[in-house]
Amino acid sequence: MRLFRHLVSWALALFLVAMFVQATIHPLPNPPEGLVKFFDPPGENIVFQTIATKSGISLYEPAGRVAVGLIELMAALFLFLPMTRRFGAFLSAGVLGGAVAMHLSPWLGREIPVSLDPKTTATDGGMLFMLAIVMLVCSLLLMVVHPGRSERN
Repeated sequence: MRLFRHLVSWALALFLVAMFVQATIHPLPNPPEGLVKFFDPPGENIVFQTIATKSGISLYEPAGRVAVGLIELMAALFLFLPMTRRFGAFLSAGVLGGAVAMHLSPWLGREIPVSLDPKTTATDGGMLFMLAIVMLVCSLLLMVVHPGRSERN
């Protein structure tokens, strides 16, 4: 049973790490425009610029975007190391809980635009919202599944 918990823990952690790295630094050299936290020019990240525009709080873009990206990378590092994995899961759940809350707020919505062009009405169909929910569930599950230290005398 302990081996199964270790395997599930690693699978969940690696999934979350991959998703966080993909969202913050994306495999270079050609990251998609408007979707990578660390490489988008100020004012061009679709999610954070949408929040800044609809809320009227300009601090979301770029300062909020960079802060969230740093926290996501810290969570990824903690998730990758087995001795800090549970803390990483808590940190990850906090970030993703905030993401789900923003998607449920009128500032972002469940469906985000695919472009910052006001003429474009196309949305992602709620895919980013669903990814945030799946990642939140994985983080919460990881808190429970991760075996922690064995008690040997």
